[in-house]
Amino acid sequence: MEGHDSAAVSRPVRARSKSYGRSCVEPPSLFWQTPGHLTALGHRTPTLRGAAKACDITDKVDPEQLALLVQSEWKLSYVTPLYRFKYTQLKLYSRHLAAFILAEKQQGEAVEVGLEAGFKVAFSTVLGLAETEEDAETVFIQIHSKPVFAADALKPVWRGWLTCVNGDPEYLRSLSTDFVSLPMFCSNGSENLTALVKSWFSQTFDCNFGSLCLSSSTLNWLAALWTGCHPNCNIRYLKLSWRMPSQPPLDVEYTVNPQDAWKMWDSIHAEDGVEDTVAVEEVQRFMTGLETHFFRHFKIYLSAGSLVRVSTALGSAHQDGKIKISSSDYIKTLLTLLTECALLRTPV
Repeated sequence: MEGHDSAAVSRPVRARSKSYGRSCVEPPSLFWQTPGHLTALGHRTPTLRGAAKACDITDKVDPEQLALLVQSEWKLSYVTPLYRFKYTQLKLYSRHLAAFILAEKQQGEAVEVGLEAGFKVAFSTVLGLAETEEDAETVFIQIHSKPVFAADALKPVWRGWLTCVNGDPEYLRSLSTDFVSLPMFCSNGSENLTALVKSWFSQTFDCNFGSLCLSSSTLNWLAALWTGCHPNCNIRYLKLSWRMPSQPPLDVEYTVNPQDAWKMWDSIHAEDGVEDTVAVEEVQRFMTGLETHFFRHFKIYLSAGSLVRVSTALGSAHQDGKIKISSSDYIKTLLTLLTECALLRTPV
């Protein structure tokens, strides 16, 4: 990889993240009485995953709906199962959420500049992302500002969606039929609107939200899985960012030539792996190889820090729970991994 790598070192400004704790609910929902399947999930982090494969899903998913998921940056949260959520009531939910936001605004809640003339809420179902019979269909929510003048077009000010792709079948089958599990919540828009949407869901469906941060292990998996896609789609670049434990914290950005990254991955995978699967040992060897190569050039032990960001032409993911999906061809690989993360984070 000689001559193909670059590195940048910077000292970042720390930003505080908002966390959402469990709230007391009266009366308690049946979910809190579910047997300890989630506890078991926490001890069954997979050590073997399917290799990422390109899949044109436009024959199953409406291209216009799919386009709404791609290119935007989404902030991730986990959410506990929704109590008595009905797909047949989406139009009613649209009206109720709009009324809830309006009521909060009238009480002085700072909602969003530009909504003074009113707004419209729309729930819809994104059919075709579900992979198994146990997966619930994805739900997409849009909030548009209504124009002051009727001739003006509606303007989108907030978007969000709840999804479950290849969720743990044992856990999903253990839930009462009164519950719908859509464990991953993605939002794009103002924090105030996001908080109001979460509050409405919590009150209406007796559920709770929490921040979904991505561990270094999850980012390692993404780096390996996306690199493995290179021969078919050209990932164009592999950018990795580490946070080093110095005071103040030190950020190291590492850009690897994609062909070199692929050659390293292919040599590891060909030696140790099975074509259709990826083992955690291969991922570890791949990341160790990148770190060793970096040390030879810059004399910095990346293993002393933590991986905080991975980016390729297929998408990006950050430790603080922000993702960007840049290609729909591998969207199910990403959503499967993130669904697993959301379920593992969901409290008992």
